[in-house]
Amino acid sequence: MKAAAGHRGFCNECLLAGKTKLPFGTVPIMLNCGEVTLQTPSGKVMNIVLESHTTRKAQDLTLTDLSKALEQCIKLRRFKEAWDFCKHLNSMEAWLQMGKAALRALDIDFALRVYRHIGDVGMVLSLHKIRTLEDHKLLAGYVAMFLGEFDAAQAAFMESSLPLAALEMRRDLMHWDSALNLAKRLAPDQIPYISKEYAQQLEFTGDSQNALRHYESGITREEARRDHDEACAAGVARMSIRTGDIRRGVNMALKMPSRVLKKECAAILETMKQWSEAALLYEKGEYWDKAASVYIKSKNWAKVGELLPQVTSPKIHIQYAKAKEQDGKYKEAAAAYSSAKDWDNVIRIQLDHLQNPDEAVRVVRESESIDGAKMVAKFFIKLSDFGTAIQFLVMSKCNDEAFQLAQQHSQMEVYADIIGSDATPEDYQSIAVYFENEKNHFMAGKFFLFCGQYSRALKHFLRVQSIEDTQSIDLAIETVGQANDDGLTRVLINFLMGETDGMPKDAKYLFRLYMALKQYPEAARTAIIIAREEQNAGQYRNAHDVLFNMYEELRKEGIKVPVDMQNNLMILHSYMLVKQHARKGQHLIAARLLIRVANNISKFPSHIVPILTSTVIECQKAGLKTSAFSYATMLLRPEYKNQLDLKYKKKIEAIVRRPDKTEEEETTSPCPYCDFELTDMELSCPECKNQIPYCIATGVHLTKADMGACPKCDFPALYEAFTKFQSGDDSVCPMCSEKVAPGDVMRVQDITKYLNTNFD
Repeated sequence: MKAAAGHRGFCNECLLAGKTKLPFGTVPIMLNCGEVTLQTPSGKVMNIVLESHTTRKAQDLTLTDLSKALEQCIKLRRFKEAWDFCKHLNSMEAWLQMGKAALRALDIDFALRVYRHIGDVGMVLSLHKIRTLEDHKLLAGYVAMFLGEFDAAQAAFMESSLPLAALEMRRDLMHWDSALNLAKRLAPDQIPYISKEYAQQLEFTGDSQNALRHYESGITREEARRDHDEACAAGVARMSIRTGDIRRGVNMALKMPSRVLKKECAAILETMKQWSEAALLYEKGEYWDKAASVYIKSKNWAKVGELLPQVTSPKIHIQYAKAKEQDGKYKEAAAAYSSAKDWDNVIRIQLDHLQNPDEAVRVVRESESIDGAKMVAKFFIKLSDFGTAIQFLVMSKCNDEAFQLAQQHSQMEVYADIIGSDATPEDYQSIAVYFENEKNHFMAGKFFLFCGQYSRALKHFLRVQSIEDTQSIDLAIETVGQANDDGLTRVLINFLMGETDGMPKDAKYLFRLYMALKQYPEAARTAIIIAREEQNAGQYRNAHDVLFNMYEELRKEGIKVPVDMQNNLMILHSYMLVKQHARKGQHLIAARLLIRVANNISKFPSHIVPILTSTVIECQKAGLKTSAFSYATMLLRPEYKNQLDLKYKKKIEAIVRRPDKTEEEETTSPCPYCDFELTDMELSCPECKNQIPYCIATGVHLTKADMGACPKCDFPALYEAFTKFQSGDDSVCPMCSEKVAPGDVMRVQDITKYLNTNFD
């Protein structure tokens, strides 16, 4: 007996499941689930199980038998038993075989279970979307589509409640001929869209003729479908050009607003070497660089020149420049090279053809072109302008050539000035040796210093005997400072002290040497000597500046400031303040400051009489009669009397003859250390024995309550007095002479750093 399996699915089929031989003489009466009921010749009834439906356990079977058993179960649609066999086979092929069989049987839930087990996410998602469909034909269509049986799927869709699914499938598969045939029957309104998509595919594959036909079929001429029609028209333009109807395609591209279409059509024309039409479309599409490039291919230089202001590609500018150069139009060529930033060619044109070295030099300086500098150098060599040639050789990094040129034409000083700080030590040494041979000691020493040969540099500096002597000593000091060599230091000190040539040098050089060597205590002592010499010569501002600068340097290095320096600076500063307060009519402050100066009059030997005279006059104006009488008496001593200015002599004699010794007591203020009350001008507290800092604006001692400082030099002052002092037209700090606006004066909250000043 033959057993056949036929089941509900998307394809009507009947499968041979197996054969079973019946006992002789029996007649089959009924078949149910593989069990056949038979009638024997004697009339009795018996049951037998078909061999195809015999149940076997998976663990008892070999792999070959398992495969056969799986196939048998699939034929019989016994998917639960087939699952067990697949698990024992553990083969992807077996799982897929069972999954497809479940789909053919339209058992979507079991198929989902299988594909989820093997991790086929795409199939699982697809099956989830259709599992609730009730239309058997529609479901069968989707299953057939999933299995790749598209003709069967189309047939099922056409019999379903949604025949448009067949059209969607063919469009998705890009089966355009089938899709067009279906659209004519099911959705004529979709024909233009399908035609456009079909045309796009044909265009991609290079079938321009058929693509053109379908693009034309896709045009609807309906306002609502304008975008679609424009896309089809663009396709018609492109395909017309490709099929040889260039005029039609170009005219359509020109009429349409799309820049992209113009670019696409121009690119097609460019491949066809239709330069004029391609360039026109690029130009109309405002693709200036492409348009100019194509115009260059067609040798249409006039159009290239028109487009150049919009062109950004240096390559095109250079091509245009070369063409103009060949035509002898050098100004246009230079302008085009300049637009391309091809500076070397700009320089070449300016020098060789336009004879315009000034412009070439300007371009070289702005562009810093090395090759351009070489060209300019060669140009000036031809003109025998060796100094300029050397300059541009150095600019072009040709230091060896520049050195040789300078050596040949005695232009070494020019070369030395030009080479600057960018040269190598070898370059400096070459220059130094040249000057050494020329007996130019100053220049030889300078360049030996630059190349780090300090001993040779110092030897040459000390040999200088000319107007450069001052500069040579300064550079000798710099040399010793950089060398940090005790032997060289002793040589220079001996020279400055006059032990070498018997001519002692100005003490300021010794001061600079100590500063260069960072020997600040020695520099401080020298500064005091220099300041004293300046004072003795009546150069009080110079003396003040020397002491102030040294004070600042010591403070910056954290070194104790000598008490002599402090006192000398204080006395000089007091004297410098007098004129400013007297000019403002503040005679009492001026008088008190002059009294301080007069008490140290020996430090002002050049102006003893004028200072004492000013002291008497200011004391008289301030009402300090006793002090005026005291200094007037001093002026009438024999050694000073004859030096008195005649216009003040009688007045001073009258003060002495008719003395008025009335004088208000000087105001007091507390010591910032111990709060002891002492007179304002007193800088040494008799109670705590501390030296008190003074106000740089008035000269009085500082107090805790009202302290400020200069923002530039950080010297302290009474805040109110300092701001008032700065309120005039010339708002400068009286100590450092830097410009300070009244609003910039700092009010000091923590006064300890100004009080805890260290003294030797």
